[in-house]
Amino acid sequence: MIGSDYVLEAHNIYHTTEVDTGGCFNGGGQSALVLKGVHLTVHSGEVMAILGSKGSGKRALLDVIARRSEGSSRGQVLLNGAPLTKSLFQQRCGYVTHSCDFIPGLTVSQTLHYTPTILGGYLKSSKVRQVLADLALSQVSHKKVENLNISEKRRLAIGIQLVRDPVMLLLDEPTQGLDPLSAYLLISILSNSAKKTGCGILLSLEKPRSDVFPFLDRALFLCLGGAVYSGGTRAMLEYFHGIGFPCPQLENPLMYYLCLSTVDRRSRDRFLESSQQIEALVERFARETPIPEAPINPIGSGKIPLAYGKPGELKVWGILYLRLLAATFSCGYAGMKALFLRLLALPATMGLLWLFYGQTGDDSHGFFSKSGLIMNVLGLSYGVGIWSTITLFPPWRKRFCQEYAEGLYTGATMLIAYNTVSIPFSFISSAIAACVLYPLVLDPSTPDGMTFMYLVVAIWTCFMLAEQLCIMFLLVMKSQMNAAIAASYILIICLALASGTIRSTKGLLGWMQDNAKGVHSKYASSLLHTASFLGRKMNCTPANGVVCPVPADFLMERIGHASAQETTDIAASIAFALGLCAFNMILYLLPMPRFVKRKFRD
Repeated sequence: MIGSDYVLEAHNIYHTTEVDTGGCFNGGGQSALVLKGVHLTVHSGEVMAILGSKGSGKRALLDVIARRSEGSSRGQVLLNGAPLTKSLFQQRCGYVTHSCDFIPGLTVSQTLHYTPTILGGYLKSSKVRQVLADLALSQVSHKKVENLNISEKRRLAIGIQLVRDPVMLLLDEPTQGLDPLSAYLLISILSNSAKKTGCGILLSLEKPRSDVFPFLDRALFLCLGGAVYSGGTRAMLEYFHGIGFPCPQLENPLMYYLCLSTVDRRSRDRFLESSQQIEALVERFARETPIPEAPINPIGSGKIPLAYGKPGELKVWGILYLRLLAATFSCGYAGMKALFLRLLALPATMGLLWLFYGQTGDDSHGFFSKSGLIMNVLGLSYGVGIWSTITLFPPWRKRFCQEYAEGLYTGATMLIAYNTVSIPFSFISSAIAACVLYPLVLDPSTPDGMTFMYLVVAIWTCFMLAEQLCIMFLLVMKSQMNAAIAASYILIICLALASGTIRSTKGLLGWMQDNAKGVHSKYASSLLHTASFLGRKMNCTPANGVVCPVPADFLMERIGHASAQETTDIAASIAFALGLCAFNMILYLLPMPRFVKRKFRD
């Protein structure tokens, strides 16, 4: 519970941003003034609604307060007299959008428990239980998040913020898509939570019902960026009555004055008439209720104690790691799918090769079939890596984009936690896949541990490279299918030019042979060729007049060297995989470009 009184103030807010003009060749759109001198005040324990039709500037105002807006802004946003900076908002306030993206496989209580906060142990468990009870989620606390209805998901999204005990909570269209009963329940829960914890709540509504009016302490009516009214809901009725717009009896005052503040677009005459009326209302409100500029308190930030602080990076990593493990080992479809893709998909696909190469012998035809087997091993390893990543990573990317905006952790922390889980699973999966392939590649009667390790390294690094390549593309691509296509295109080219399985190295131009040395496929293929042709004794017999080539000559033509280069191949293969992993961490550390934020904006 918040122990002090807090006041959130916005004074004389102007905001200019780019708006979509609807054309096909307009790029980012044209700049427009979307907020014009807006004022508001919210106290602890109060619920304030921002009302307006679509395009009135509701979300722009919330974004300006949350310091997430794009474009230029001027005016003051203060918390207890101190300037509300982005860092201050992230530490002491919360922002809930109407999208509900959670990690599949987790239960409601796990989702709240694995929210990064400084709390731990009994204190966090107690806070989670309190939030579940306050939001009427106790009955579904053990339910998987993917099985929740939209009302329960909306309340869970609010609960994720309340676990952090914010002093001010912003909500963008929390009742959007809800039925009347669920909307009433949500607003009543927010009102009770505000009174109980002392948290100030600022929410936007587009079509408010009359039954939510008693729960609102303040209201702000926006139209075309201007404030038609801002103040208490009780004073609102008196204000509009005094300027000649009394609310009729049995009429919903919120909808009545919202319609009064909305441009009528049914005809040109009505559009002009309503626009002039709204401009007059905006000017009259600004004239009759002047709000002086609030003085900035230079030491105000020191007078805003936070009930709970911001967790450190190591603690956040631990929470994310446990969240990943809980989602992977959860009982249910999502958990079984994650476990299959991480552990069994690679061995299962390698097992399919027995259908095509199980009868391959040591005759001349079998000799050449080994090259095709190597190509399929490389291709399937890349393919399973892509399949696994585009299936499992996007939910974590969505959650990261939301929690990154809240300042909870960086992209590098998220990737370290993700790779800490992914790398051991992929190595174990590759070892199982190598066991499946061993009898096809080597002589099972004479086991060779070192050659078996060549198989493991080749399969594992192929999987890792494809996984990290997809993660890199998923930073800037919202569609996982597009990311899969981009990664597949690059890997197919590398496989065709550098592996020696589709076209021999000697058949390439000189500059292509030099460039192939900078491709992972060359070294992984070299490991598999070494295991297949030098790791076992080839008792090759001619078949149908086809003479068996000498293994050394065959390797010289295919991969450019006749003898084994295991140390170089192993080191280079691992360096490519782990190097791309490190590059992704640096890439995710960089600030998100504006076009990326727009792409993942709900």
